[in-house]
Amino acid sequence: MPKLLAMLGSPRRQGNTALLFQETVKGARDGGAEVDEVVLRDLKMSPCLEIYGCKKTGRCAMNDDFQGIYDRLLPCEGIILASPIFFYTVSAHTKILMDRCQSLWVKKYWIEKTPFGKQDGGKKALFISVGATKGKKLFDGVMITLKYFLNTFDAEIWKSLLYRGLDFEGDVLKHPEYLKEAYQTGKEMAGVL
Repeated sequence: MPKLLAMLGSPRRQGNTALLFQETVKGARDGGAEVDEVVLRDLKMSPCLEIYGCKKTGRCAMNDDFQGIYDRLLPCEGIILASPIFFYTVSAHTKILMDRCQSLWVKKYWIEKTPFGKQDGGKKALFISVGATKGKKLFDGVMITLKYFLNTFDAEIWKSLLYRGLDFEGDVLKHPEYLKEAYQTGKEMAGVL
């Protein structure tokens, strides 16, 4: 049974991103995956303070809820990450997670001395995102950030579900095809792991 870590970075529990996330998780479970769900807004995580306490072991020195994420992130086979777009990037909850993974970057490149660009393991990641505007470049910046974030723990973007023009809570319900696509993609992800 493939193991997935699914992390929701939306501040709204029933917002558009959350509804798409829920459908994806349901699809992954129906596809046979074991899914460990995390709602980032429920965690007590400080932003990275760049104190480099991680230089000795590759583990963040700050003792908060990030430690539990760290322990779940490394052994999983796949990652589902969902975040709405705020000012052309991820939510603050998601960005705190990303920045705290600086400790994994230190572990990989400073401690283990992995050559830059080398990937081991090849975890697959699915990114789900919703933006209010219909701007052509709405997801460009976040996809670059996501690529380098995932690289810190040897994951790569397998697929992304990116939806424009959804702002108010429930807007995604006007697009049942998006919810169906999210479900099918979750199911498909369970199959490719």
